[in-house]
Amino acid sequence: MRVAVFTGSRPGLGSHRRAAADLATRLAEAGVGVVYGGGHVGLMGVVADAALAAGGEVVGVIPQHLVDDELAHPRLPRLDVVGSMHERKARMAELADAFVALPGAAGTLEELFEAWTWGMLGLHAKPVVLLDVDGFREPLLAQLQRMADDGYLEQRRLDALGVVTDAAGLLAFVEGYEHPPRTWATTPR
Repeated sequence: MRVAVFTGSRPGLGSHRRAAADLATRLAEAGVGVVYGGGHVGLMGVVADAALAAGGEVVGVIPQHLVDDELAHPRLPRLDVVGSMHERKARMAELADAFVALPGAAGTLEELFEAWTWGMLGLHAKPVVLLDVDGFREPLLAQLQRMADDGYLEQRRLDALGVVTDAAGLLAFVEGYEHPPRTWATTPR
């Protein structure tokens, strides 16, 4: 089993670095591989380094332009170099059995929402999970609940998005995950 980890290319808070390292270590100890963006910087580098130090499988997927910018992790046993960011996300989705978003910025949110949307559209039936460290995800979760309350997002779709605080929660969510059936709501007339 492999989990795609979406996270920031910036280091962020110390508590976020510790949570990223702990998650990667626990995944490695559980025999779960990590697929991630292939960089050596920020929380991405923390995830890769921790998983490697724990003896875990780590697969990086990075577009050539970021390799050219010298952002690729130099110690990965496997680094898939692709042509674009779009190819990166598609390759990560192909390699992963689940997705988890750690703290990060716009790119992390974009990856999260694309993976979650692909599941809603029936392009995969894999679990998508948010790792909430220090309440970092609370404003986002409030916005998502507002979207459901206002009728833009089915509550069952929101309920299918996992929210966990650690690796044990992630693994438990993935183990018990049941993908909601694909149905379309009709527009009221």
